[in-house]
Amino acid sequence: MPRLRTPRRLALALPAAFGALALTTLPAFATSSPAQLATSRTNGVTYLKSLQAADGSYAGSGLSNEWAFSAFAASGTAVVDVAPGGDTTKNARTVYRDLLSTSGWPSASPVVTDYERGTLNAYAAGIDPARVSASRNLVADIYSYWQTAEPGYFGPSANFNGTVFAALALGGARTQAGGTRIPQSLTDSMVTRIRANQHVDGGWTYSKAEGDPTALNSASDVDMTGAAMAALCVSGVPGTDAGVVKAKNFLKGKLVATTGAFNSLYGVNTSSNGWGVAGLNACGINPQTGDFLTVNGKTPIDFLIANQYNPGGGFKYQPSDTAPSSYSSIDALRAVAGGGFTAAPPVPVTPGAPQWVAQPTFTAGTATELALSVDDGTGGLKVCSVSFTPTGTTTTLGDVLAAATSAATPAGCVTGVTPSSGSDTVTVVNGKANSGSSTWKVSVDGSAFAGAAREKVIKVGDTVALRWGA
Repeated sequence: MPRLRTPRRLALALPAAFGALALTTLPAFATSSPAQLATSRTNGVTYLKSLQAADGSYAGSGLSNEWAFSAFAASGTAVVDVAPGGDTTKNARTVYRDLLSTSGWPSASPVVTDYERGTLNAYAAGIDPARVSASRNLVADIYSYWQTAEPGYFGPSANFNGTVFAALALGGARTQAGGTRIPQSLTDSMVTRIRANQHVDGGWTYSKAEGDPTALNSASDVDMTGAAMAALCVSGVPGTDAGVVKAKNFLKGKLVATTGAFNSLYGVNTSSNGWGVAGLNACGINPQTGDFLTVNGKTPIDFLIANQYNPGGGFKYQPSDTAPSSYSSIDALRAVAGGGFTAAPPVPVTPGAPQWVAQPTFTAGTATELALSVDDGTGGLKVCSVSFTPTGTTTTLGDVLAAATSAATPAGCVTGVTPSSGSDTVTVVNGKANSGSSTWKVSVDGSAFAGAAREKVIKVGDTVALRWGA
């Protein structure tokens, strides 16, 4: 099973001191009230804070609790404000940023979901994922897993969740100004693949189904249905879209009337409910009304809160459990707080702490990467990470394209550029020349496309898109 898609059936029991006190008692016939939601969020945040190590860390070897950052952000708590014993020098954001910046992170054999996880949680922590450090650009890391032979997929297509989380990360982790940083052609390519993998029953699983009638007709799971519908919606697909409606109806069909649980492939559990609700939240679908209020007056949120220990704040994985699960508590709190799979960082309360941290410039002599896409205007899209060593605090488009001819992953993103030197405007890329009003243009971090001058200044972490057209 792909690394990001953690097998939550494995026991994750923690000491009950923080998480397991009295369970919440819900009214017999009502949705969770605003007061109950507020209490759940407050106690859930308290529990997640208890998971922080003495050195300030949440991430390390094995199962990582860094997903807590998305739950904190959704709940209105800035990650930089989370510090053991109030020691701000060990705040969770700084410690996580330091970890992401190390050359050994994530491992000797990384997979694309490692970088997607890092992107989603860095963003929630207020770390610009494209500007983690002078050498770490998580957006470029994701770009390096583009599948040239199967455009639109990231990582091996058999592990479809790599593509779902690429869409969640690249679409959800916006610029500091709140804009979309990747070009529409790249978004469209991922949306096309996600649609092609939707099962007949309206849902998805973590495995590829496209082109396989048996797989497309097999049973979907609640978890990946929540993630995939969220990926569509963060990519700009409206909640009224036919594919999103099919996914909503799939989740509706999995509701257990007496509890509000989703009947998951893995049995009734809070993590599956959390992922399903996160998908509904991302698509603007209220999980407490309409289709998600059962005939018994129960909702998916009711089920989550009914399995939360209070005032400890931790959530059980399954109703029969006798202790909270850290991972399930993260999934559940993020859903109760109204979040999807990431959230913009709240403004910190720690004096002097900024909402965002980011590498300000290139460091001359320090190897780094940039994310680059090349759209030939006729359906040919190339995506890659470009490796190079800057000689100053900025570089130029011409230098980035030159580096891409020999140091791009995957290779072949740029095979040739005219002119190959100087400061003039680019007229030919990969053998395709300007023609009349159809010319090569460039966009940086989602800006409007404009003439592709070789001398255009490119800064650290810029997401560069070239496009041929009018």
